[in-house]
Amino acid sequence: MGTVTAIDGVRVFTGDGLTEPRRVYLDGAEIGTGRTPDVVVDGRGRVLLPGLVDAHMHTVRGREDLQDLATWGVTTGLDMAAWPSAFVTAMRGQTGVAQILSATTPAVGPGGNHARMPGFPADGVVTGPREARAFVDRRVAEGADYIKIVTEAAPPEGMDQETVDAIVAAAHGHGLLVVAHAVTTGAVHVAVAAGVDISTHAPLDAVLDDATVQRMRDAGTVCSPTLTMMRGVADLRAAAGLRYEHARDSVTALHAAGVRLLVGTDANSAPGAPFAPRHGESMHDELGLMVDAGLTPVEALRSATGLTAQIFGLDDRGVVEPGRRADLLLVDGDPTEDIGATRAIAGVWIAGERVR
Repeated sequence: MGTVTAIDGVRVFTGDGLTEPRRVYLDGAEIGTGRTPDVVVDGRGRVLLPGLVDAHMHTVRGREDLQDLATWGVTTGLDMAAWPSAFVTAMRGQTGVAQILSATTPAVGPGGNHARMPGFPADGVVTGPREARAFVDRRVAEGADYIKIVTEAAPPEGMDQETVDAIVAAAHGHGLLVVAHAVTTGAVHVAVAAGVDISTHAPLDAVLDDATVQRMRDAGTVCSPTLTMMRGVADLRAAAGLRYEHARDSVTALHAAGVRLLVGTDANSAPGAPFAPRHGESMHDELGLMVDAGLTPVEALRSATGLTAQIFGLDDRGVVEPGRRADLLLVDGDPTEDIGATRAIAGVWIAGERVR
């Protein structure tokens, strides 16, 4: 049996607000119910959150990326493209750092930027609908947790609509979620028409139109806008007409319409990437940008914890309840009132092990 830790006098984030001060037990790797503690932590004046879940990041440097996530209270990272499969498997098996899930290799069109990235796997390039099932079968064989597609407005850069449709159908046939990289309004249209589950990034070329927003709401499409990444790209490419305000205002419109939003950063250190948000630290930037775009602090925190866990089927985490993983973030202050308080980290636990 593992070490029992008690956090005393702490208010707990429930997904809707905070509890009154109480004691929380960490019993080994899980949240417990009350064995005599070996360690007592003073939680007075502090708030206990489920460990944050970054809904969009990339593991490039290996364990160092996962350590950086953990240092900043991000206990789960949803990797949206990593290879080769042996590397992904090794990163899934790391302990004492953030746990990852992964899409492994994404599907890309033959003429886009991703296909030209150094070392991009040839089997990720999909040139037509007849290749869709084989692509998905390869990802399933290497243990992909979900399928990632890079959509573009039209060939030759991206896959045509029929190909994207076929990949989505094949993935859904395996019971896997499909996440689409869609950085322009045209790419979002392709993704939504194909029935992807999650559209990641918010467009920089224009604000999403009302019809697309309503279609996403009606279809239950989820959005992870990665505002930190979009702000960084817009700053570098303003001369091309890309505007961060378009991404922010799209999030405002999606939120007003009731589209579910997830907190993801696109943290990466990949060669050829247009911008590189820092693992872990950028999650706190993203929370602030989501609040600036219209979410309340409570909504942003829920989108960074329980909502992402729910959508990705991570039933063992995302809430502070007995029997769930003891992935926890302890902060000074009240982030439900001031989202910046998530940076005032007083403790991080992963599977019951204190890592900060």
